[in-house]
Amino acid sequence: MSRKNDKRDRLVDAADELIYQKTFHTTTLADIAAKADVPLGNVYYYFKVKDEILLAVVQKREAELQSLFTVWDQLPNVRDRLRSFIEENSRGSDTIARFGCSLGSLCQELGKQGGDVALYAANLMRKTLSWVEKQFKALGKEESALSLAEYLIASLQGISLLTLTFKDPAFLHRQSKHLEQWLETA
Repeated sequence: MSRKNDKRDRLVDAADELIYQKTFHTTTLADIAAKADVPLGNVYYYFKVKDEILLAVVQKREAELQSLFTVWDQLPNVRDRLRSFIEENSRGSDTIARFGCSLGSLCQELGKQGGDVALYAANLMRKTLSWVEKQFKALGKEESALSLAEYLIASLQGISLLTLTFKDPAFLHRQSKHLEQWLETA
């Protein structure tokens, strides 16, 4: 990796972490530069405006999400794919208790902001919903696949909110177990 890409990647990684922990609006370019150990003036070489770094964060998350889908799609059992999805969403429950769901928080914050980056971020949730719906279709639930996918994602997002609100990972653990049991009958 070239030194140029290394700095840019460090800036995007730092922005991703700070946006998750502090929100986009309270994260400054100076915060990002300091966390990435890059001089503030250099940030403008890679990103002319703050929205450009936000778009890079969304693109990074999209690539990570697609990578997970690719791995899960290799599992021969559809319910195992969906269990992996549930497990991934409950992984890091202590962090979720402090900051919420990284995907849900980002989509919610940017949804309030509006604009092109918000639409691009919403596409992350749309892709997630589509992937989960596809899994339910593979289970033979053609007619109810979308509503089952919405239920699963809404359950995970809702419990992430409760986990954050009450700062208690037990909420997420209980709901994940419940969803895994529900999955057996879905």
